[in-house]
Amino acid sequence: MPAQIVPVIMCGGAGTRLWPVSRESMPKQFVPLVGEGSTFQQVLARISHPDLFTRPIVITSADFRFVVAEQLRERGVEADIVLEPMRRDSGLAVAVSALLAAERDRDALVLVLAADHVVRKPDEFRAACQRAAAVAAEGRIVTFGIEPTHPATSYGYIRPGEKLNGASARTDVAERYLWNSGNFLFHAATMLGEIERFEPAMAEAAKAAVAGLTRDLDFLRLASEPFARAPKKSIDYAVMQRTKLAAVVPADLGWSDIGSWSTVWDVLDHDAAGNATHGPVVMLDSHNSLVRSEEPVLTTVVGLDDVIVVSTADAVLVGARAKAEQVKTLVEQLKAHNHRAAVEHRRVYRPWGYYQDVDIAPRYRVKRIVVKPGSKLSLQKHFHRSEHWVVVKGTAEVTLGNDVRSVHENESIYIPIGSIHRLANPGKIPLELIEVQVGSYLGEDDIVRLDDVYGRG
Repeated sequence: MPAQIVPVIMCGGAGTRLWPVSRESMPKQFVPLVGEGSTFQQVLARISHPDLFTRPIVITSADFRFVVAEQLRERGVEADIVLEPMRRDSGLAVAVSALLAAERDRDALVLVLAADHVVRKPDEFRAACQRAAAVAAEGRIVTFGIEPTHPATSYGYIRPGEKLNGASARTDVAERYLWNSGNFLFHAATMLGEIERFEPAMAEAAKAAVAGLTRDLDFLRLASEPFARAPKKSIDYAVMQRTKLAAVVPADLGWSDIGSWSTVWDVLDHDAAGNATHGPVVMLDSHNSLVRSEEPVLTTVVGLDDVIVVSTADAVLVGARAKAEQVKTLVEQLKAHNHRAAVEHRRVYRPWGYYQDVDIAPRYRVKRIVVKPGSKLSLQKHFHRSEHWVVVKGTAEVTLGNDVRSVHENESIYIPIGSIHRLANPGKIPLELIEVQVGSYLGEDDIVRLDDVYGRG
């Protein structure tokens, strides 16, 4: 049996084809879309087998570091959370992960996984990893090939060649094609050698970024300057389309990259009319459609077939299921017209919990704020607004100037403009409150942080 496998979970990407549920501020890998929990958490479940996998490495951006940490905590998984200073596609991320895995163990086998893929057959997934590990230990870079179920221009295809030990070399001799799942297993030294051969600038940048790595709370920050020097190229273009060491393990994993609302419909359970629904939905004389609605929005559909309808608190998508790929183009148009909903959710996550806008007008803003047990916001002040807090659940510990007091359910407190204040939840249940901001400017950048346990400026 080969050595334990180091799983590397790639948590980049914006997932704009699944707008309005997936947005840049909270992309699809962190959102419950199919099954229980987010797809990132489902990946964590698949690799939570210590006899086969060791402590995972998660590659993400600083914007999502606290979301990653919270979803890991919810699943009871410890991981190395590595922060990319900017987007540089998958090639550099794979190089960095191979270097970090080799630092742990020079003989490490590395499994690169996308955080936004669905695998409905986890046992077959682990069996495929064992087969791939045996081939990777012999110096091959192994990908998992999926038997196509329909023509798909959005997927890469693999042409397998002669049989190896549990896999096939990728050559140009066979006629049977497989979908490229985009997940890879390799010996760290093998992948690094190929990157150095084909993309020396990428290899140099990865080594310098790892050498300059710094620790920030529970996160590992890669050095920005060398990271920025690297070419922006996917691992497919950087290595996989050029190497002669590639091999493929055909696997029936129940796999989907849920790259569009149409593929989400494919993997969901359907009723007798072919419809897949989520949330408060009522349908009449409609077939083969996906209708998803966020609480408390009741969404009704009458006399429509083969459509996608997605309702959220601040945006609604209606489209033909056959045109689902065009949602990405739609989002680009929304961005061009500066629609806030193109990139931001009404619910904004923070390391201490989240807030959600209830109402906004020129001189006031109403928010619902939820603070996790034991968490606290920064010690801060505002120059342009006052705040009124009404506690609706739990107990708030409020610092106001030199005074610290408890505010209980159905009690309120006033925070004057310019006053130094802090909100904390000392209790065992989530703290929920309604905040009413009043002032001449209500932007989130009107915050001067004087002390912050999360290291934010």
